Amino acid sequence: MNLFTLVGGFVRRHWGAYVSSAFMLVGVATFTVLIPRKTGALIDAMSAHRLDHHALVLGLLQLLGMGVAIYLLRVSWRMRLYAAAYQLGVELRTRFYERLAGQGPAFFQRQRTGDLMALATNDIDAIEMAAGEAMLAGFDGTLTLVMVLGVMTLGVDWRLAAVALLPFPLMALAFWRISRQIHVAAGDALKRFAALNDHVQEALAGVRTLRALGLEQRSAAQFGALAAGAADASLRAQQWEAAYEPAVGLTLGAAGALTLGLGGYLVWNHQLSIGALTSFTMYLGQLIWPMFAAGWVLSLIERGRAALARLQPLLDAPLSVDDHGVLARLAPGPLRLDGVQYTYPGQHTPALAGIGFTLAPGQTLGLVGPTGCGKSTLLRVLLRQIAPQHGRVSWGEHALSDYTLAALRAALSWVPQESFLFSATIADNIALARPQASRAEIEQAAAMAAIHEDILRFPAGYDTLVGERGITLSGGQRQRVAIARSLLADSTLLLLDDALSAVDTGTETAILEHLEELRRARPERSAIIASHRLSSVVRADLIIVLREGRVTESGSHDELLARDGWYASQWRYQQLEASLDAV
Repeated sequence: MNLFTLVGGFVRRHWGAYVSSAFMLVGVATFTVLIPRKTGALIDAMSAHRLDHHALVLGLLQLLGMGVAIYLLRVSWRMRLYAAAYQLGVELRTRFYERLAGQGPAFFQRQRTGDLMALATNDIDAIEMAAGEAMLAGFDGTLTLVMVLGVMTLGVDWRLAAVALLPFPLMALAFWRISRQIHVAAGDALKRFAALNDHVQEALAGVRTLRALGLEQRSAAQFGALAAGAADASLRAQQWEAAYEPAVGLTLGAAGALTLGLGGYLVWNHQLSIGALTSFTMYLGQLIWPMFAAGWVLSLIERGRAALARLQPLLDAPLSVDDHGVLARLAPGPLRLDGVQYTYPGQHTPALAGIGFTLAPGQTLGLVGPTGCGKSTLLRVLLRQIAPQHGRVSWGEHALSDYTLAALRAALSWVPQESFLFSATIADNIALARPQASRAEIEQAAAMAAIHEDILRFPAGYDTLVGERGITLSGGQRQRVAIARSLLADSTLLLLDDALSAVDTGTETAILEHLEELRRARPERSAIIASHRLSSVVRADLIIVLREGRVTESGSHDELLARDGWYASQWRYQQLEASLDAV
């Protein structure tokens, strides 16, 4: 889709605002061409001594009235038009956000956050200006140009009009050359601003790391270089935009000189009145706005084209996981995996190979194994963040892909190892999935996640602001707040991805006991606990050991100990480690 197709579709949907603005501009153009004609008539009447005091005052009042009407109409069309043009920005940002929200991790691994933020701000602003300012400025300038040239040619003197237009083809050539340069410069400026945005976002997100390593000066130097590059690119675009003004000035200056030369000759030979020459000169001055409007419109269009060229690929980017499911509610039944295999793009070794198990409603599954064995990948398959290349995942009688993503994710609660908290109160973070939850329900969920007492120690309690990314809380506190959030959601399947790694064993035991109580209270609620700490899965009905993406052991805790494999040796090692820590 090009810029003109996008803007054309928007204009058709909001035709009322554009049509009403166009009518107001017709009124502006009409009054604009009447003022010089009225002025010329008054001058001729005064020269011929045919104008009395009353007629002069009336004529001046008419000129004043037309000036006031032009002002009011210009204000009105701008208010009417920009209200519509800003709506295009809202629509584009909404589409962009919805597209981003529907993408999976694979998409964001290829994109930089700062660039996405720049697209949502600067780039969409440029497209919005092309739909608003450029559209109406172009219409206004074109209409004024046609009407002024028509009056100059048919209402004053066609010979003067022909001579005055001689320099204009050269201006058109200059405009064409300038607009091509603006397109390139504007695209470069947008890219450099995105790179600057990336650096700022990463620096602020990792500011503690930068301080710890003493890299503030280096980061500031990088920022200075990027800021200078962005400023230079913007300056080049502005310099090319500024080239429109000399082109207009030289053209109108040449046209004015030719007009005065021929006009003086015609007046000297009594072929043209002084009033008509005055009117023509005023009309020539009115061509300044259409010429400037042409340059301004070309600049806005080129900026909009450059912005859309950056934005369109992301709007058209396919979703990482297609949402073609039709079932809006998960049917009761077991969760089954049969021969599931997944290989990350660019890798040759499968992250998951032939994974299969059945998790009945109300059961708990433990996933253990060394780092990189595929635990998190398996949970991402269940969340449908990635789609398996082989095998089948089903819930109840239907494949997981038969359900809509909204239905699936409403039935799942996921707590990753790196828990994310929003810049809100602790209570708001816990109630994220259930905003209507009462304070008593929030506190109950916090108590089950063993974070209630910690929260009460803060001066503001549950109303404590956690700061960006939960910086106010420790790692273990953030994990427990995230667990409380998932418990309050009351979903059918709870996924814990090493979500107890930052808490001590005593707190871990308390949380697992509370999860066991929940399971007894809601027999249909299942859980999958992925952990490197085996004590987290001791109570699980089924434990699966993953190594290099394959299931190497499975069974209950006691069964795996009896087999004396990887699980048993790792259990003995962790128990020894725990006993040494306790000493």
